[in-house]
Amino acid sequence: MTPRDAILGKIRGGLSGADDAARRAAVEARLSTVPKGVIPARGQLDDVSRVDLFCAMVEKVTCSVARVRSHDHVPQAVSDYLRARNLPHAIRVGEDRRLKTLPWDDIKTLEVRRGASDGRDEAGLSHAMAGVAETGTLVLSSGPDNPTTINFLPEHHLVVVDARDIAGDLETVMAKVRNAFGKGKMPRTLNLITGPSRSGDIEQKIILGAHGPRAVHVIVVG
Repeated sequence: MTPRDAILGKIRGGLSGADDAARRAAVEARLSTVPKGVIPARGQLDDVSRVDLFCAMVEKVTCSVARVRSHDHVPQAVSDYLRARNLPHAIRVGEDRRLKTLPWDDIKTLEVRRGASDGRDEAGLSHAMAGVAETGTLVLSSGPDNPTTINFLPEHHLVVVDARDIAGDLETVMAKVRNAFGKGKMPRTLNLITGPSRSGDIEQKIILGAHGPRAVHVIVVG
């Protein structure tokens, strides 16, 4: 018997002789359900007010926001952002079908680069899976549709989110993630982004872009 076995044997012996099968059943029952915690009231609003709160919180965490009526207006919103900041008229985009089918050709001067970023792009565009109104958080799942490199390597990260995908609280979003991928499954990475990258390590001064984009621009559709 190893020291590890001896220690675990003592612990097992001190558990009031509980039956292993009963313990396993209790654990399986616990894992088969998804308990709900306390849900803050702040995000429990009607559809219009919830989106308004999301936009207000996004701006509060140093993001900029544009609101468009439909996905067809996204290319123009991207172009407007790049021009307003005197950036190269080029955008890095993944394989997300919602972004691939946009009328990019309407903006003749805009160069759309496909695939993951190699770190040399000034601006990248992602489509969020959801938004959290109470904190202004964007939720992005990893994969070829929206490569994680686009989230962190370009200096400017533009994110499209559908108004109907903006939930009041994180708990509602996590339930949506479980439903989208199936119980017991999750994407390899789920990025929760609240504002641009920042750090206050040096003299307690906030520095934007310390570990990722120094600017985040949110395009709310609908």
